[in-house]
Amino acid sequence: MDALSLTARAETEKIARLLGAEPAQLAFLHGLPPADLRAFREQTVAALFDSAPDMLHRIARATKLVPAAVAAVISQRALGPRLSAAVAGRLEPARAGDIISKLPVSFTAASCGHLDPRRIRGIVDRLEEDLVVRVAVALAENGDHLTMGRFVGHLRPTALKRAIDLIDDVSILRTGYLIDHPERIDDILELLPAERLAAVIRTAADEALWPQALAVAGMAGERRRGEIAALAVRQGEERLASLVHAVQDQGLWDALLPVVALLGDEDRRTVARLPVLQEGDVLRDVVAAVVAAGLWAPFLPLVRELPEPARKVVADAAGELPDAELEAMAHEVEKQDLWEPVMELLELMEDAPKERIFALPFFQQAS
Repeated sequence: MDALSLTARAETEKIARLLGAEPAQLAFLHGLPPADLRAFREQTVAALFDSAPDMLHRIARATKLVPAAVAAVISQRALGPRLSAAVAGRLEPARAGDIISKLPVSFTAASCGHLDPRRIRGIVDRLEEDLVVRVAVALAENGDHLTMGRFVGHLRPTALKRAIDLIDDVSILRTGYLIDHPERIDDILELLPAERLAAVIRTAADEALWPQALAVAGMAGERRRGEIAALAVRQGEERLASLVHAVQDQGLWDALLPVVALLGDEDRRTVARLPVLQEGDVLRDVVAAVVAAGLWAPFLPLVRELPEPARKVVADAAGELPDAELEAMAHEVEKQDLWEPVMELLELMEDAPKERIFALPFFQQAS
């Protein structure tokens, strides 16, 4: 798995919900570009909701003929959550909002997951804020984070703040990971004071939710990512080690390294001196990930802070790379002007790989 695969995995979970399938049944989608999966999800929504049977249209028309309170009773006793949501998607948003306001919060929460995602904004805008907050809390209590991810991007800031204050840290992580409108992540993080954000990060460690936390950090702007990185460093060695193990196990170095690159010098040194980052297998996997994703710029500042034995492992791993990958590295280093830390690594290499590197076309042409 890599950073893009985190997004692809989230998209796969959303598609599975639409199709009534288990995410594991669609695991073959994880390797596809997230943008393609999102487009497929949107096409799936259109196919499912635009070809509704005439019966739904007739029910929707009939619903307009009775008071909202009566329509709410019919929804509960005759239609149920799924069918009620299908009908709501065919009503004018104002009318749907009137009926929803008469329903129990538990029924509305059960119906939300079946609503046409394209109709959410119009309906949410017509609901009272207190009701929106109560429904959000009910969804969190039900563990329906995917539906929360559909809705949260449409909430007004005041409703969002109230909901965040009432839901737990696990729900924040899981909902952020599944959010349909990632451009709202910074708005959500803005509502979290430093102590709450630190608590969310601790929860990521304690509940094995580091992939979700990295996905959220990846959607955030650079300033927010930097804050997340700094707070993570302050959670102690044990929790930081759990982050490294999670990244190692799931192949998420390309999600973590750009975040680490935003740390200040002292925090970067703290990370570099973690015992888990002195392990040869871990360092070799990091080098492989750096090569695959072209992450030399965020990686090399961290390497400079590693103890010399660990830097020697990195140097040896780099020296074992095929010529084509070393050539690509040289061009990337030239483009990013990273020669100083690279030369420090070259000094730690044995003579044979060093000679092979300087025999590359890049260096021959430069000379």
